[in-house]
Amino acid sequence: MTTEFVKITDPSTPQSISAIDKAAKIIKNGGLVVMPTETVYGLGGNGLDALAAKKIYAAKDRPADNPLILHIEVPEDAEKYCHVSPLYYDLARAFMPGPLTVIMPKKDIVPFSVTAGLETVAVRCPDHKIANALIKAAGVPIAAPSANLSGKPSPTTAEYVMEDMNGRVDMVIDGGESEIGLESTIVMIKNDTLTLLRPGAVTYDALCMVCEKVEIANSVLEMLKENEKPLSPGMKYKHYAPSTPLVLLDGEEENVLDFLTCEIKTKKCAILCYEEESDLLHGAELLPIGKKDDLSAHAHMLFTSLRDADKLGCDIIYAHLPPKTGLGLALYNRMIRAAAHTIKKV
Repeated sequence: MTTEFVKITDPSTPQSISAIDKAAKIIKNGGLVVMPTETVYGLGGNGLDALAAKKIYAAKDRPADNPLILHIEVPEDAEKYCHVSPLYYDLARAFMPGPLTVIMPKKDIVPFSVTAGLETVAVRCPDHKIANALIKAAGVPIAAPSANLSGKPSPTTAEYVMEDMNGRVDMVIDGGESEIGLESTIVMIKNDTLTLLRPGAVTYDALCMVCEKVEIANSVLEMLKENEKPLSPGMKYKHYAPSTPLVLLDGEEENVLDFLTCEIKTKKCAILCYEEESDLLHGAELLPIGKKDDLSAHAHMLFTSLRDADKLGCDIIYAHLPPKTGLGLALYNRMIRAAAHTIKKV
């Protein structure tokens, strides 16, 4: 198919409203539209249309056992599609609109092709003017996983979307660079307990301020067990991965620098480095991801850096193993999957 490319900077202008209305009609008619959000770009289809969900899986080459997220206009819309609880509204007051996805028991109106056969459905209310305008204009929840080919790094710009999705979707809306750069935090509500399935910008500590009982699923830091079905996106063993092998380095900064200095002599290396290291590493392709302690910058730059590194023709990509605290937990979760759990102690 031919993919229409539309750039929108201000969704309130007449030209932008016309483009959003056109995109909404595509969604309502069962087509696919890539939309910007504050996290990453999403590949959107009608979340109440079983066939549209199947088109999303086909466009991404995504396994059908990986559930989709319903994007809604306002938190209260969740009641149309799932059985909500008081804890959901506690979370909504604290974090919505924003980068939080909540999994709850689904209602019959949501097709099983959206939930990958599960009796639960994931919902989130994005904090992005263009996404919200499109959801409102479409009049349906928009099922939208990240707009990349399955397994590749999620796209944070429309240019990266087009690399993967040109000819696979009806329209791509360019709304500029994603603010956060990592997909949303995903939690599941069960009674009065939250289970963190995918960490993101809404951190574990922030969740604990709202709910007394917050558990971290084993799959956040480890591989899924054999034949274990993913309860949310992003739980696969290998995900967000560049084509070039990625290795995460675990050790003191001095030891990491010594190791990289030796590796550069024998291999063509791409290195996701801290800004402070840029002058200390020579002979490698360097991709600075921000200052050492600026985890927000690391999150913002991660997927862009992995995609850029893939274009350099290197033998290997090296990166620091992130911490497991705060936003670092989200980085750790993404990076161990991007590296297929390849961690080298130095």
